[in-house]
Amino acid sequence: MGYPPALAAEALTDLLMPFWQLVIGLVVLVTVVVSGYRLFQRGPSRMSGAMLLVGGAVVCVAVVSYLVQNI
Repeated sequence: MGYPPALAAEALTDLLMPFWQLVIGLVVLVTVVVSGYRLFQRGPSRMSGAMLLVGGAVVCVAVVSYLVQNI
């Protein structure tokens, strides 16, 4: 009975995962701010459709991130 082999690839992935989550979070935040500003410039006539689109995108991002974390 020897020692199990070291899995350096998993350790490296575990170290990099929070960094990538931060990068993805920042990109999503910038996208939401820019799209919110552009939506505000267009006025209330397009608000309802845009809010449904943004809400759907947020739900999709949340589901995908949950599924990726549980793999």
